[in-house]
Amino acid sequence: MTALVRYQLELLLRSSRWLPPFLTYALLMVVGFNAGESLLGAYGFSTAVLLPVTAWYVRCTATGETAASRACLAAAVGPPRAHLAALLAALAVGLTLGVGGFLVVWALGGRTTVPPAPEAPLGAVLLAGLLGTVVCTLLGLAVGALCTRPVLLRPQYGIPLSLAAALLVLVVPGSPANAVVSSLITASHTGRVQQPVLALAGAAALAGLVARGASRFAGRRTE
Repeated sequence: MTALVRYQLELLLRSSRWLPPFLTYALLMVVGFNAGESLLGAYGFSTAVLLPVTAWYVRCTATGETAASRACLAAAVGPPRAHLAALLAALAVGLTLGVGGFLVVWALGGRTTVPPAPEAPLGAVLLAGLLGTVVCTLLGLAVGALCTRPVLLRPQYGIPLSLAAALLVLVVPGSPANAVVSSLITASHTGRVQQPVLALAGAAALAGLVARGASRFAGRRTE
């Protein structure tokens, strides 16, 4: 599986498909994050932005091959493994981008909270921001897997459905992404940091189920 994921990453990086999501993430971070901003508030924003961007990367890796190349790979390793490798490649890119954004916020951010809220422990803030990054990346994987082939057969609907699903996951109360983002923003005004352990477990379980289901579906689509 490692070799397959590396193959998908090489396909993505050798093309220009990786660039639009990267530029979108960078632009949104420039627009939405100001140097000296509270770390907790900034992490609430950066984690939310990462969700649709990761879903976009899933679309890039799942549709990056030509039909002939995809058929050859599926014949060699099986459609489920080939599709799972594409999903894992997108997850790796999303996590890398998220960690980069996490470090930028840490380097350029100011206080941990918004005055007059008391300062929160830096270690707890960084851990919450990092876990939030992982949560939203995993949910971006789930959204992207549901809104691209082989689950969605009409590609013209992929982008609007991905955006709508990402927004829904972010705003619906009770979703792991909403819980993480709300917790970070609330903590920036109260100074009380809660680690999103339950949200992380829920996001990991959901992403795993969706990835497994989409990969198995890839096998049925080719039968």
